[in-house]
Amino acid sequence: MSFAARIARPFASRVLAQRLPVTAGRVTPASCFPAGNIRSFSRSSLWQAKKYTESHEWIELADDGTAKIGITDYAAKSLGDVVYVELPSADLEVAAGEPVGAVESVKSASDVLAPVSGKVIEGNTALEDNAKIINQSPEGEGWIAKIQVNDSSELENLMDQAAYLESVGENEH
Repeated sequence: MSFAARIARPFASRVLAQRLPVTAGRVTPASCFPAGNIRSFSRSSLWQAKKYTESHEWIELADDGTAKIGITDYAAKSLGDVVYVELPSADLEVAAGEPVGAVESVKSASDVLAPVSGKVIEGNTALEDNAKIINQSPEGEGWIAKIQVNDSSELENLMDQAAYLESVGENEH
């Protein structure tokens, strides 16, 4: 047995014996945490997943009430190579369904509509120098705007990923 193993084994045994409660001779997850001290990482379903609109935008709400908005993978593929993105100005107040920016591709131009009402905090300035980020990562690094959401209950009117994919005729992989 190595020196490290000889040192670590008794140390680990002492720490476990002193710090972790044992039930019937075994350490169990429930016995490790006194009642009321288990931290829950669950959140409401509105905060866990992106929501989608019929006009092919997505929104992802953060814990602080801000949200990123962008266009979906489906929309990016339909547009083709994106050549220009019009970003919103900070402090712009938008209502659900109003334009919050625009995307221009070699095929066409399309408004990006706000999925919910809110105030624009910032536009994704990385898109000014490299609009192709939208083609590479439309639902990630290619977000268009970050907004402060006025009323998170508006998210209830939007689709989850499965419903969106069904609406565009794609099956979830």
